[in-house]
This record gives sequence, C-alpha cells and structure tokens, in this order.
Amino acid sequence: MNVSDYDFDLPEALIAQTPLADRTASRLLVLHKDGGRTEHGTFTDLAKFLKPGDTLVLNDTRVLPARLFGVKAETGAKVELLLLKRLDGDRWEALARPGKRITQGTRLHFGQDENNGGAPLLTAIVEAEGEMGARTVRFEYAGIFNELLDRLGQMPLPPYIKETLDDRERYQTVYAKHEGSAAAPTAGLHFTDEFLRSLQASGIKVCPITLHVGLGTFRPVSAESVEEHEMHAEWYSVSKESANMLREAKASGGRIVAVGTTSARTLETLGKRFGDDHVQACEGWTDIFIYPGYKFRMVDALLTNFHLPKSTLVMLVSALAGREPTLAAYREAIERQYRFFSFGDAMFIT
Repeated sequence: MNVSDYDFDLPEALIAQTPLADRTASRLLVLHKDGGRTEHGTFTDLAKFLKPGDTLVLNDTRVLPARLFGVKAETGAKVELLLLKRLDGDRWEALARPGKRITQGTRLHFGQDENNGGAPLLTAIVEAEGEMGARTVRFEYAGIFNELLDRLGQMPLPPYIKETLDDRERYQTVYAKHEGSAAAPTAGLHFTDEFLRSLQASGIKVCPITLHVGLGTFRPVSAESVEEHEMHAEWYSVSKESANMLREAKASGGRIVAVGTTSARTLETLGKRFGDDHVQACEGWTDIFIYPGYKFRMVDALLTNFHLPKSTLVMLVSALAGREPTLAAYREAIERQYRFFSFGDAMFIT
C-alpha cells in the first residue's frame, strides 16, 4: 500500500489560521460508512446523529506551553526547543531548531532573571541526539519547573498555522485536565461545556480517557510504503470509572464514538490489550498504527477534523470509512471550502 494513495490537492487558503469565536460554529460533514453518503451542516447538528446510549470518548489531555525560544550559551545564536515528552525528573525528549547546530553537550538558555544579573531562568543541556532534530535534554533551574514553563513557553501550534494565538485556552479543549501534550486533540476543540451538557441531558454518555500527543504529530510519513512507517509511542491512561463505562457500552450494544484520532487510537489499544468487552483501568505506551485493513474492536463512529495529505490520520479515517469514500468526502469538502486542520471544521463518520 503506497503512501501516495492518500495524497490530494489542498489549496493553502483552506488551512484555518485562527479559531472561530464560537467553538460550536464550525461546519460538519457527515460521512456514512454504509454507502459513502454525505450530509452537510453545522457542528451542533452532531446531536441529530447521536442517540441515547451512545458513549462519547474524549481525550482530556492538556497541552503544555511547550515551545521555548532562547539562545545558545556559547554564541548567543537564537534557538527553539519543542518539548515532547517528559522522560524522568528534569529530562525531556524535545525537537531542537536549528538541529544541526544543537549537538550533544550544547547548553541552551531561556529567559533572564533580572534580579540575578540577567542569569538564565532555565537552562537545557543536550544529553543525546536523535533523528530529525530530536534531542534528549536535561533542565537546570531554580524554582518550580511548570511555573517557569508557563511563564516562558508558548503554545506549540502546528507549523502550518502562521498566525499568533491571543488566547492560550483556545488551543485547549474545554475538558482538558491532565497536562502532558505537545499538541491539542483538535476534534475536541469544537465542544463547549453547554453543548456537552445538552448531549448528556439527551442520554449521551461522556467518557474521558487520556493520551498525551507526542512526536508522531510533528513527523510526516517519510516511507513510500504505508506498512514501513513506524509510529512514535505516546502515553495513555484509562481510569477505572472510564473502563467500566466502556464495558457497559459494549454490553448494552451502545455505540462508542471516538472524539478525535487520539481517542480512537487509545480505544483500539485497549481493544487489542483486553478484548472489546473486558477493558480494565490501565496506563502505558502505545504506538498503534491504524490503516486500511485494520479491524476495529472498540470504535463504532468517529468525530475528527480534516487532516494533512498522506498523513497517518487520513489513513486512520480511511480504515474506518474506506479509502475511496474518505477521499471522495475530502474532495467534496475542498469543493465546498471547508476549513482544514487544527482550527478547521469537523467530520463525523457514522
């Protein structure tokens, strides 16, 4: 299976640069798996396609202000560090730019302490080099790391978004809880507390799980063959209460509706680990890669955004809806000028 089979032409003008003022004002394309029929509406129309007994599974990860801008201690040259994953203590996996100039042993300085002669507030020492700009860094600082990160860091918006974000919370879901992500689970950005409450009042259940989005979000598929691509491992956690909800949904015959591809990947990891009706509370690492030919164990329907050409996310959507119906729906979305990617419109596969 070739990666090029998931390519399509996307006008740059359709890449949403800023979020809408009203989270629920996005458009919604509904793709029916049975026959490939499509419908068009607004995001709140999602309520029409859900029914009592359905369980919405939300990824409640919270995005860290993980993009740091600083200088090399030796030369003062400008550098950028994107924190991806805490390894242990003050050691992190990160992406460094410019990667070729940030080698093992390099010291990077961030912020200045005006009360201490302009000394750096945060120092990162590069301990190891990886591929494609990946680095292992260890931080030195005085005080509380998360407070310094909140003060110095910026939200790690994807590289295709050129505009600045005035309100950090607009790149968080309203139900974000557990800090640790290097990117937002963007399908959830469409929900408001009010809309979620209205769904619950109509008999829809809401089930939180956690997957911290990591390096895989920022790395394109470099292999020519889909099967040759390797996913980067990401950490997930499922509580006892949520595991109970998922078992009850399967036992009652209700649909499990994944909100976003991160929720879908976590759910399918659970299905592989426990079977679809024996899910237990757990945590761990997953590098599951879902592409056409995959047999879903947990996910019955999927709410997602519109994704990059040739991305693993388009492949996951195609695994659920079929490659041709998915690409046909994408062409239709482009013709109708839907907004794409993180701050774009939504798609519901049912």
